[in-house]
Amino acid sequence: MTLVLLMKRHIDAVIFDLDQTLLDRERSLRDFISWQCHSMLSPYLENKLDFIARFIELDANGTLWKDKVYAALIDEFTLTEWSVNELLGVYETCFCAFAVPREGGIEAIQQLSKKYKLGVISNEMSPFQERNFTALGIASLFKSVIISQAVGLRKPDPKIFLLGCQELGVSPQRTIYVGDNPISDINGAINAGLHTIFVTTALYPECRSAHGICSDLRSLPSIVETLAG
Repeated sequence: MTLVLLMKRHIDAVIFDLDQTLLDRERSLRDFISWQCHSMLSPYLENKLDFIARFIELDANGTLWKDKVYAALIDEFTLTEWSVNELLGVYETCFCAFAVPREGGIEAIQQLSKKYKLGVISNEMSPFQERNFTALGIASLFKSVIISQAVGLRKPDPKIFLLGCQELGVSPQRTIYVGDNPISDINGAINAGLHTIFVTTALYPECRSAHGICSDLRSLPSIVETLAG
């Protein structure tokens, strides 16, 4: 289903969130944890499914960095053979091997890149998130990639959205931001003067403040065209 609530106007650029917008983080994370459980941690875990479930619970949709996640897991599952730094190092270097795009995302980006300047703004660690983005195979189509830790700003601070527009050489009023979080993505972008498209997820199924709503990335180019006019 597609909903558009904005009057048509000219658009020069589209900027994206990464996790759960372009990157299917939920699937990527589960695949990584499963691999870690069945490889390096296999001899030390009696119940791998419990470990996977607890990791996802502690991760809290990416809001808790993995040093704290691993510290808790080492204690709860008595993984005395491993240190936090060892497990965290594997996560930081190997997660990108499991990074997969959301369905329809690659095709949507390829189509949009023919007409619009593209950028990414993500609240994450650097260079961890740059590696994940590169792993999706579409980085060459983007002219700006901003990771919060690298620039010292975090969504929903309007300054990070304005920085994205500045790097693309476009005005906020002629830019669309696409994201899945109603607060950090949509409200932050609106406060910076950008137009917005909300991508629905199981965690955030609705957002009333967005100018457009997208439940299937395959329909994203047509939503952008409707907003652009």
